[in-house]
Amino acid sequence: MECVVQGIIETQHVEALEILLQGLCGVRRERLRIHELCLKSGPNLGSVASEVRLLCDLEQPEPTWTVKHLGGAIKGTGAEQMSVLVRNMVESKASKNVLRLFYALGYKLDHELLRVGFAFHFQRGAHQLTVTVSSVNKMLKLHSTDEAVPVTPGIQLVEVTATAPENYTDVAQSVAGFCEFLAPLLHLSKPGISTGVVPTAAAAAASLMSDGGGTTL
Repeated sequence: MECVVQGIIETQHVEALEILLQGLCGVRRERLRIHELCLKSGPNLGSVASEVRLLCDLEQPEPTWTVKHLGGAIKGTGAEQMSVLVRNMVESKASKNVLRLFYALGYKLDHELLRVGFAFHFQRGAHQLTVTVSSVNKMLKLHSTDEAVPVTPGIQLVEVTATAPENYTDVAQSVAGFCEFLAPLLHLSKPGISTGVVPTAAAAAASLMSDGGGTTL
């Protein structure tokens, strides 16, 4: 399973967010350049639609591929009341022939994106968290990552994720607790629940730029 929250921030405040994350996470950032292809199953694969994402890491000397399947959100009063989305997730490394394989199985390309930015992978207590900050870009031509243009110019997507066991409560609370440190710059919530840009972002960014960072957790 996966715990996830998302939010948006104006590009002009990303540098301040990076300073804050550097102080909070206590690790170096990693550059991010991911070509994401969303595939959906055809009618020959059953009446229930299936969707998989193929992630190609273009930052590696030799691009690497990952297959990711996202299931539905966990139901129940406890899960629905949390500020963090908990959903089923399965992912696995794959070879460079994975796209050809899924085409052969009857899947079709629904859309593709290029995510460019940076990520922090760090430990918070007993849990491994990942924060990604990226510009989401669309392709003007099929697979033309060099010609990608921003979907929302001036806005970047921020995502905090953590893998979780069946007893996901502690992990979800860890993610929610970490998000509170980012509150002056952006608000993070369940995917699909947009709260827009935080009014205090400009003042918080100016303060961070002047004092140079936060406190390591």
